[in-house]
Amino acid sequence: MSVKYEGIIPPIVTPFTASGEIDEEKIRREMEICLDAGADGISVGGSTGEGPTLRDEELTQLIKIAREYVKEGSDKTVVCGIMRTCTRDAVRAGKTAKEAGADAIMVTPTAYNVLVPNAEGMFDFYNAISEEVQLPTIIYNVIPQNTIYPDLFHRLLNETEYIMGIKQSVGGIQALYADLMEIEGKGRVYAATDDMIYSCFDLGAKGAISAILSVFPKESVEMWKCAQTGDHLRGLEIQQSLYKKWQVLGGNQFPIKMKYALKCLGRDCGYCRSPITYLPEEEKKAIRETFTK
Repeated sequence: MSVKYEGIIPPIVTPFTASGEIDEEKIRREMEICLDAGADGISVGGSTGEGPTLRDEELTQLIKIAREYVKEGSDKTVVCGIMRTCTRDAVRAGKTAKEAGADAIMVTPTAYNVLVPNAEGMFDFYNAISEEVQLPTIIYNVIPQNTIYPDLFHRLLNETEYIMGIKQSVGGIQALYADLMEIEGKGRVYAATDDMIYSCFDLGAKGAISAILSVFPKESVEMWKCAQTGDHLRGLEIQQSLYKKWQVLGGNQFPIKMKYALKCLGRDCGYCRSPITYLPEEEKKAIRETFTK
């Protein structure tokens, strides 16, 4: 398999202005920080980037900015998140991303409770995206009530042309390992257990598309290199140094917590899009005290 789609692919936050427009200056700076740290690509429009709030034309805007830094034909990768509630809209957004220049799309299962299909419905969803968009596609396994289990992932790898991997965000490191054991080397499993990223690499993940990469890109790149060279002790040392920092960011309202943490590190990433507009002072204090130690 090509290494193009592997390694450290930070999901970039989407900075917004006070009026809710994309702040291009700030997002360019974040892309530069991650790529200068040695990242193997960048991802836009994911959960970290508030993807469900982004219109198709805004995905185009973000991809075109990313292409200023990751040129066509590069070994680095531009991944675009697709978060839509039906097959039609996911296909349309995927085609938009392809036309804008994305190398791959990362597609979330449908999320609205009473519209969650069974496994056969989800096979049809991803199969239709594969057939109609025709771009390398990563399953973003992040919806607890619509989990893509290892057997369905394996079937999609075998029976579709463009499904090529899964980002495992449901079930932690155990779920990642279950995927790895099921597919036995076919396809790619990406880590997203932020506080155990090195351990995921050590188990065999082909890389990560995970929020911690965007906050700590240099450390994440070093952990990936440790996994490739077998420097287990150093990889664990970095993971452990970041563990407590990550614990204060979990739960609801993740994007606003992450942007506040980045601000504590001297990186102003603007506003979140409404309705994620308020972070209580006690949560700010916990983040501030942890990130400024």
